[in-house]
Amino acid sequence: MASSGGNSSGSTQKLQNSGSEGDLMDQRKRKRMQSNRESARRSRQRKQNHLDELMAQAAQLRKENNQIITTTNLTTQQFVKVEAENSVLRAQMDELTQRLQSLNDILHYINTTTTAAAAATAAATTGIDGVFEMDNLFGLDDHQSSYMNNNNNNNNSWNMMYPNQPIMADMFMY
Repeated sequence: MASSGGNSSGSTQKLQNSGSEGDLMDQRKRKRMQSNRESARRSRQRKQNHLDELMAQAAQLRKENNQIITTTNLTTQQFVKVEAENSVLRAQMDELTQRLQSLNDILHYINTTTTAAAAATAAATTGIDGVFEMDNLFGLDDHQSSYMNNNNNNNNSWNMMYPNQPIMADMFMY
């Protein structure tokens, strides 16, 4: 019986040891579960913080994007306005260049004609009253010549020098 008593006391001790080992295992298991819960809570918190940062960054980027779009639109409007002004200025420049060329052509014609008229005048003979006789130069008969000689004293000499020259009044209307 002693052996059976020893067995029973040994098995009771084993049960106590295994009971304390079971408690120890339960305690470790609870600690691990608690640690896992805490780790999961921290992980969720980090994830939430990261999501909040990304949302704030997305909002900031949207705001910057809107500012860039607004600036681009304003710049485009200014570009279109400047291009329109440039087109008007180019057209005005072309018109003024054409006017200048026409005026230069007129001046060139006047200068060459004046030079030719001066040469013709030098070649013409002078009459008794000092009026140039240009009958041969313009092909005038005696009646026309005497009429023109009388009217040359009335500052109409330019009309006689350029009898076939058209009047370009529209060039000076601008």
